[in-house]
Amino acid sequence: QLQLVESGGGLVQPGGSLQLSCAASGFTLEHYVIGWFRQAPGKEREGVSCISRSDVSIYYSDSVKGRFTISRDSAKTTVYLQMKSLKPEDTAVYFCAARVGRLCQSTPSGYVYWGKGTQVTVSS
Repeated sequence: QLQLVESGGGLVQPGGSLQLSCAASGFTLEHYVIGWFRQAPGKEREGVSCISRSDVSIYYSDSVKGRFTISRDSAKTTVYLQMKSLKPEDTAVYFCAARVGRLCQSTPSGYVYWGKGTQVTVSS
């Protein structure tokens, strides 16, 4: 019954920034582990970041560590992915997903609820 909607994608130049949002309609996200995944053409879906219940665990893939930041808003209805210093290799469809649990899981398996994705294109 949890509905997730991603937004914030678009076209950005290398070195630029975007902020993605994952919003839950009518529900808070505090009881879920929220993960961000991305999938580029011809590649498998990749775990980018996740934030656990009570923020006890936060994960970033090595390729985005230091450039991306995941956070929850104060109302706990939205999870954000702030992306800075974007590179062409960050180009992909980005998905948010939710699972019941306490700890981050960086693989898609186990995530029950998924958004439809938002396109991020990094190009000059």
